[in-house]
Amino acid sequence: MKRLSHYLLLNKLEIENANAVSSPLTYGFPAISGFMGAVHALNRKLSEAGFDLDLSGVLIACHSIDVQRYRPHLYSDYTFNQSRNPIKKDGGTAAIIEEGKAHLSVSLVVEVATTRSGARDLADTQDDFLKYCKEIVFRQRMAGGSVHAIGNIQLLNTASADAIKKLLLPAFVLMDAKDDLIEITHQLQKTEPSATALDALVEVVTLHHEPVDSAVSPNGWQSRSVKTGRGWLVPIPVGFQAISRLFEPGHMENCRTDTYPSRYVEAVYSLGKWVFPHRLPIEFTNCFWRYSQNQDLYFFSQTQPNLQGA
Repeated sequence: MKRLSHYLLLNKLEIENANAVSSPLTYGFPAISGFMGAVHALNRKLSEAGFDLDLSGVLIACHSIDVQRYRPHLYSDYTFNQSRNPIKKDGGTAAIIEEGKAHLSVSLVVEVATTRSGARDLADTQDDFLKYCKEIVFRQRMAGGSVHAIGNIQLLNTASADAIKKLLLPAFVLMDAKDDLIEITHQLQKTEPSATALDALVEVVTLHHEPVDSAVSPNGWQSRSVKTGRGWLVPIPVGFQAISRLFEPGHMENCRTDTYPSRYVEAVYSLGKWVFPHRLPIEFTNCFWRYSQNQDLYFFSQTQPNLQGA
C-alpha cells in the first residue's frame, strides 16, 4: 500500500520557449496540463528505471515569466513574436505557423507516494535518485519548452511544508479559485438572472471606467473591478469535456497513439488565483493539483489526495 512519503522539489526551473497559448481563449502562463504531463512523463521514466513510486499532486509556483510578444505603441494590440523558418528548396519563404512562446522560471513541488520499503530504499539511494531526476528533467520537454537550468532538486519529508514555502520565495503559487467564480456568478445574477459562469469569467477580466460626481473623484471618473478585494484572479483552463463517444484504440484517424482509447474534447475553464507562499492554506495538501475525472469530464483540481491503496 502506497502512502505519501516525501515531497520532490524541482526548484527554479528555467524554461525557454514554453507554450504561452494555454487554451483557445487564454494565453500567458502555460496550461496546468503542461506541467502535469511533464511530471507524469518523469514518473514513467522513474518506474522504468526501477523506482517503485507514484508522483501524484503537483504544486506550481512561478518566479518570473516573459511572454514573447510585441506591440508597436501603447494603444495597439499585442502580437506574438514569430520565428523565421529556413527558406524552401526553391528559395521561397516558408509559411509561418503562428505560435505563442514564453520564457519563465518556475518551481514544482511533487508529492511522492510509495510503500514503507520503497521509502527506505528511496532514502538509501537518494543521491542516485535525485541525479537521475535531474538528467530526465533536462532531457524532456516542460510545458512545450526546454529546461536549460535547474536551481536545485531536493527530496524533503512530509513535515517540511513551512521550509518548502520559504524555499519557494519569491514566487506566486497557482491556486484553484472556483469558489470566487461561484460567488461572482451569484453576484451578477442578482442584477441579471440569466448571467452564467462564462459571464463571470468575462467580468473578471473587465475594468469598468464609470463617471461619478466630482466630489468623489476630481476628474469625474472612477475605476471598478469585480476582482477588488479578492486577490490576483486569472481565468485558466482546468481540463477537458468530452464532446464525442469513446473510440477504441486505433479507431480514431490521425490520432497520436493507437495504444489507448481516444475521444474528442473541448477545454473547460475556471478561475485561478496567484497566492504568495506565506498566504497558502494551512493544509499544505490543498495546494497540489491532481488528476480528476467525473464521467465525461477530465479536469485538474486541488482535492484531498487518495494515496492509500494506489
